[in-house]
Amino acid sequence: MIILGVILLVIGYVASIAILWTIGIILIVIGLILWILGAVGHAVGGRRHYW
Repeated sequence: MIILGVILLVIGYVASIAILWTIGIILIVIGLILWILGAVGHAVGGRRHYW
């Protein structure tokens, strides 16, 4: 999810498409939150670890 967010950020920046930029930021934030929750031991989506 984080990688997809970064890809959308780059495409949005190069093509000057604001909606891709916004979606990229949202995906990066959600990915980081899930990653942190998985790293501290909380179950995310029924899994003990989130990759």
